[in-house]
Amino acid sequence: MENQGVTADPQLQQFIEIESQKQRFQQLVHQMTEVCWEKCMDKPGPKLDSRTEVCFVNCVERFIDTSQFILNRLEQTQRSKTSFTESMTD
Repeated sequence: MENQGVTADPQLQQFIEIESQKQRFQQLVHQMTEVCWEKCMDKPGPKLDSRTEVCFVNCVERFIDTSQFILNRLEQTQRSKTSFTESMTD
């Protein structure tokens, strides 16, 4: 079958993007849970002690900060590449 330059349905593209974002979010939550569980949970029990709870809160906050920093850095890098490419074609 030959591709004749048919563009995808905008609603389908939006649906795919939303589902991709959901999947990335779920992957981040899974990764964060795994990292923080390994770091903070010494001995599972019926309740979290205050030290473990504080550890989890700090771990999640640092994970979110790091993820946001990386995302911002990637966006800056992408914008720089786009600006450079556009200036080369002008």
